[in-house]
Amino acid sequence: MTPASPDGRLGRHLLLELYDCDPHLLNDVTAIESSMEYAATEAGATIINTTFHYFAPWGVSGVVVIQESHLSIHTWPEYGYAAVDVFTCGDTVDPREAAALLAQKLKAERQEVSEIERGNLQAIGREFTPLPQGREPAESALREIRRTRDVWFTERNRRVALSLKHKGDKLFDARSDYQRVEVYDTDEYGPMLALDGAIMCTRQDEYAYHEMIAHVPMLRHPAARRVLVIGGGDGGTVRELLRHEGLEEVVLVEIDALVIEASRKHLPFLSESLDDPRLSIHIADGKAYVQEAAEEAFDLVIVDSNDPVGPSKGLFDEAFYRHAYRILKPEGILITQSESPRFNSVVFRDVYRCLGGIFGPPQVHCYLSFIPTYPTGMWSFSFSSKGARHPVQGLDQERSNAFSAREGLRYYNAAIHQAAFALPPFVQEMLPTA
Repeated sequence: MTPASPDGRLGRHLLLELYDCDPHLLNDVTAIESSMEYAATEAGATIINTTFHYFAPWGVSGVVVIQESHLSIHTWPEYGYAAVDVFTCGDTVDPREAAALLAQKLKAERQEVSEIERGNLQAIGREFTPLPQGREPAESALREIRRTRDVWFTERNRRVALSLKHKGDKLFDARSDYQRVEVYDTDEYGPMLALDGAIMCTRQDEYAYHEMIAHVPMLRHPAARRVLVIGGGDGGTVRELLRHEGLEEVVLVEIDALVIEASRKHLPFLSESLDDPRLSIHIADGKAYVQEAAEEAFDLVIVDSNDPVGPSKGLFDEAFYRHAYRILKPEGILITQSESPRFNSVVFRDVYRCLGGIFGPPQVHCYLSFIPTYPTGMWSFSFSSKGARHPVQGLDQERSNAFSAREGLRYYNAAIHQAAFALPPFVQEMLPTA
């Protein structure tokens, strides 16, 4: 901290109201951090630490700690509004300059500034009293100021939130006609794909999802040759399917080419099989594709969708499921991601009620996988058989374990396959009965 100013105050505190800002900037944690840092340094401050959080789907909070005090911000992108505090002590930093620069960076059309003097020495009523030093002043003065960054992505919804710290600079950020596609480099989970602020997958836990959505049906179908994947443009499900040598063709239908682009550029561990000659990629609406597909065209249909909002909403309705049933061969299997039974129980119930009405309740089964970066960690998949194939009874355990060992799988094996269908009572109670 710096000493009091000559006019007898310890600090100046600006309350800055920014109106009609660019909403996209207000919702971009890295842009906010960069703008705040720029305003601080250009005004003459020395940055010590930054801490910023992005609260998906809307809003950023952050603090820039400076040697002369701090700058803080909270944004409401949906209103084009930001509330900012600029607090400086001494006379080496002009808080009004920092405020003006930040308003310019955030493209504020209107602003209001009020200033409060902090620490009036006359009101304090005492003289400066130095505190005992723990070390010699000369040594203390030589200490290097080391700046740190603390930037977070927070997926937030009505009832739960998950925060992941990341490096601070996004690897990919673009907006398509359907959604915002982002890739972050997180500290704990590595590269992370997010769509409209929702975590889709990370390097450290994606295998729990992709191995289970692909290998459970592949190792229960007697001889799958042709598979349709709806969604899954990141390539993870395709990667797992193409481990099976007997497959002749995988058709990937992804509505958003930007997802494939982001994965190719920054998620090679997912996209490594997107150039396999057995794969054909169609940039198209999955719902329209199944409506137009030939009857009994596929051995497996896998719906690797986002939550039932935006471009994925149509992948959860009855008409889509009926067409998926129609294009399956007589021994065909439909797999869908069916949300978290703990968090999204309404959609979970609707999915199984709808599938039961199409395939028959005895042919529809729920199984679970555990993915730390998904809401509540527990995630479900539906296994619907057009024939009478049970997902567990008749499983060739030796074949499943040999496949898992040969491919170096990190989640799936025969025991996990069987255990995934052992459901807690609260999940069983949510499923329709025959």
